[in-house]
Amino acid sequence: MNMSRFASLVLLAAIVSTRGAQAQRPTGPTSPAPQRGALVLKPGDAIRISVWRDSELSGEFQIAPDGTVIHPMWRAIRVAGIPLPEVETRLRTFLEGLQTQPQFVVEPLLRVTVGGEVVTPNLYFLRTDITASQVVNLAGGATERGRRDRVRLVADGRVRYIKLDGYDASADLPVRSGDQFIVEQRSSVFRDVIVPLIGVAGAAAAIVNVSRSRH
Repeated sequence: MNMSRFASLVLLAAIVSTRGAQAQRPTGPTSPAPQRGALVLKPGDAIRISVWRDSELSGEFQIAPDGTVIHPMWRAIRVAGIPLPEVETRLRTFLEGLQTQPQFVVEPLLRVTVGGEVVTPNLYFLRTDITASQVVNLAGGATERGRRDRVRLVADGRVRYIKLDGYDASADLPVRSGDQFIVEQRSSVFRDVIVPLIGVAGAAAAIVNVSRSRH
């Protein structure tokens, strides 16, 4: 990409971002509030942008702490904290400065953590239509020691438990940004009771041997 196009794109992105911010300012005391439950991206999430025949503007990009897209050209456009339709409007306005009737697709990717007794614990960026049961499957599923009937979900600072086996409506709910899923470990009498007792007995025997050797 030549420098003149890069400079033009950055300037255009700045203009789009400024106009978007102005449009969000209240026009009076009766300005409507965003609808409850409306999907909004947060810093740390990611966004997938696919622009027809433009690989330079296409890809998966993380969202910076200030709410902008981490990308040389998209970086001046703020996408966090606003409804997805407004994000699409800002991106379209930006692209219209480069193309006639631009064709593009925007897909939000939410930040979700999967841990505990799963095959591949990690931080994932997932589509908004992924459910709790699908999240665990994407992490390789529960290990042999994992309890699919007791998965700890930490969301918005609150903890609750869901079941992935059998009927549990919570397992079919879509994920939200920042959700943490922890598959708990299955209890084992040998591991939880016998092994610790063996360890204690071994330590006691070692102490007795040391004591005898001193006399």
